[in-house]
Formats: sequence, structure tokens, C-alpha cells
Amino acid sequence: MAQQEETSAALMMRVVQSAGTPLYLQLYNQLKYLMASGRLQPGEELPPIRVLAEKLVLNPSTVARAYRELEIERLVEKRSTNGTFVAEAESPFAEAEQRRILIDRIDTLLVEAKQFRFTTPNLIALLEERDALLREGERVR
Repeated sequence: MAQQEETSAALMMRVVQSAGTPLYLQLYNQLKYLMASGRLQPGEELPPIRVLAEKLVLNPSTVARAYRELEIERLVEKRSTNGTFVAEAESPFAEAEQRRILIDRIDTLLVEAKQFRFTTPNLIALLEERDALLREGERVR
């Protein structure tokens, strides 16, 4: 079971060599997103450094640096030789990071809406319409 979890977490991540953003930072940001979105739960073990490095075709030191940055922020904790785990504490990080992600998406949506000459009230009405569909369990597309 643990190997399957490692594989699924690793498959949710992707780094791009030519992105202009350091590889460790791409990995760090993706792991933070997975934690904030709940895909990586408190107490869940992260894939071992070597396993993740192999799956993403990275140098193990790149993965180790991303993990170290997460540990500095107390988002993960190393348990001696047992591995690296998502921090258990109900941290304000999760809420703050979720808020940051939503703000980024809202900003993008607002810029696009302005380009389409969509007014804010029309955008709010569209959001409410889509939300109602989701709550009713209808297919949203």
C-alpha cells in the first residue's frame, strides 16, 4: 500500500527543465499545493527522496532540497529513519496557502473576464450558477 501511495503522489507532480524556475522550487511549490488541496494529508508519508527522484528523473539532491525547504517551514517533519511526513499540526499554513491559491485563480479569472468585457455582477452570477450546479451534483462542463 505504501508503494502505491508513493507512486500516486509522484505521478501528480511534474517538473519542467526549461521552465526558468529552479527544479527544487517547482517541486516545493507542487508539494505545498498538494498539501493545501488536501491531496497530501497530515501524517501522510512523502515518497522517499530516491524514489521521487527516479520517478521525476531528478537528482536526489534536488528532491532533498525541496523537502528541506518544506521542513524549514514546518510543513513536513522528518522522523529519523522512518521518512518524511506531512506535518500533523493544524497549521495556519493550509488555510493561508489555500487562500493564496484561490486569490491567484480569482485574479486570473478577473483579468480574463475584463478581457471578455464581462462585468463583475455577471461574473458573480455565473459563479453562483456554476456553484448551484455543483451542489445539485450535475455534470459541470
